[in-house]
Amino acid sequence: MTRVVAAHDWSEHGVCPAETTHVGELARVLARSFHDDPVHRWLFSDPARMERRHADFFAHLLAYYMRTMLVLTTPALEGAALWEPPRAEPRVLDQLRLTWRIAGALGWRALRVGVSFSELPRLHPPGPHWYLAVLGTDPRRQGNGVGARLMRAVLARCDAEGVPAYLEASREENVPYYRRFGFEVIAPYPLPGGPTVWRMVRKAECECGMSNFEC
Repeated sequence: MTRVVAAHDWSEHGVCPAETTHVGELARVLARSFHDDPVHRWLFSDPARMERRHADFFAHLLAYYMRTMLVLTTPALEGAALWEPPRAEPRVLDQLRLTWRIAGALGWRALRVGVSFSELPRLHPPGPHWYLAVLGTDPRRQGNGVGARLMRAVLARCDAEGVPAYLEASREENVPYYRRFGFEVIAPYPLPGGPTVWRMVRKAECECGMSNFEC
């Protein structure tokens, strides 16, 4: 984890950095959260494989983000947000290991999926920004503000640092939810051979309530 992330106190928002001992439970939480997600249904075209390997997929992703980025959760492990901070420098070896392990979870579609996703990093907004890679709440806890807490913790930091936040919404019906937090659609992006994701950005806000780009 980068020094700038490790040094921050997130407790005022009711969230905390996830620990390695949380990987198994949070992987199961995310698997339940994304069970009907169109992108993940596409990633695992075989329902039987998805049932067997979905939690494994998230376990590898969580372990990677814990080592090199930031994973926030709640004390009760009700959900997780995987964030990439500005100027993060993930280790190349970790990236290679992640790719290899996720390939095992995806099976024969891994190469095709990798090609489809390869363009997304180049579509990020220019300049430093926080990237929300994954946000998921246990379906049994949805509607209780868990996702809001996991986002607001970092969005408050975005405002303090004067940097935007960015994400890709995997469902069009989730777009209004993210708009509540200040995100706006840049453009939809059809994954080659797969479903569409909605690229969204949020400008940092000043205390006056306007974005730092307008104030």
